[in-house]
Amino acid sequence: MQHPVGSPLPPPHQPGHGPALGWSPAAHHPGPPQGPAPVPPPAPGPPTAPRQAPHPASGPAPHQPAPAPGPHHPGPAPASETTGHVSLPPGGPVAVPSVPPATAAAPDPTTTTLAVLLIGPAGAGKTSVAKYWADHRRVPTAHISLDDVREWVRSGFADPQTGWNEHSEAQYRLARRTCGFSARNFLANGISCILDDAVFPDRPVVGLGGWKRHVGPGLLPVVLLPGLDIVLERNAERSGNRRLTDEEVARIHGRMAGWYGSGLPIIDNSQLDIPDTAHLLDEVLSRSIASPPNW
Repeated sequence: MQHPVGSPLPPPHQPGHGPALGWSPAAHHPGPPQGPAPVPPPAPGPPTAPRQAPHPASGPAPHQPAPAPGPHHPGPAPASETTGHVSLPPGGPVAVPSVPPATAAAPDPTTTTLAVLLIGPAGAGKTSVAKYWADHRRVPTAHISLDDVREWVRSGFADPQTGWNEHSEAQYRLARRTCGFSARNFLANGISCILDDAVFPDRPVVGLGGWKRHVGPGLLPVVLLPGLDIVLERNAERSGNRRLTDEEVARIHGRMAGWYGSGLPIIDNSQLDIPDTAHLLDEVLSRSIASPPNW
């Protein structure tokens, strides 16, 4: 057990009440005993002129204007300069991207502030592609991984692999809401976001509705769906609670096939490396900006 070292901290200061009662700086900063300091005699000042009574006809003294700001009277500084506070716009729901006119060129997703949701089964490469895409953008971009945020819970982590129950569902919902809150704040301050999650098309609890509610209708979902053999191979390279059984991977992959026919853009990256997948993602996003998917 660690013990406090040094003198204790004073109780918090209450504005307008002076130092807290009962706390003396000298009592908490040991040093040689000191007696009361002698009071020096007042220094003689210049002789004052005798006070004269005001003339009966005189009125009140004229108002003296405050001195104009100058070298000796700089005047009050703006609050932002005195506190160093940086004003940050609050995060609000992300709006649907504006559709460019038909005569305009295709929008460039590499220079546009976007909110992207990358969907796919375990082993689809969501996190790797999302990180690469965010790293190589020409505008500030953040990557927010739902799995990473879920694992912020250290003691009492409810791992869905041990069973989907009220605890794992509650922690999943909490993590998704935290991701959405973070994304909205980043986007409100000009920073794009890409989120990744294994969203199931047939499960309302972990469906798209929550992401739209937490981020906004302008979120652009894209599905990564390589072949089953690819996700099995990638899953085998994982460790810890990120690695699933082959049976679970096959079951998740089969359910993800429900995204076909949903209207969401799907990328089969079975034969693509990470840079090629990220490049194809930009092409898909360009089309999604010009014609946002209905979801």
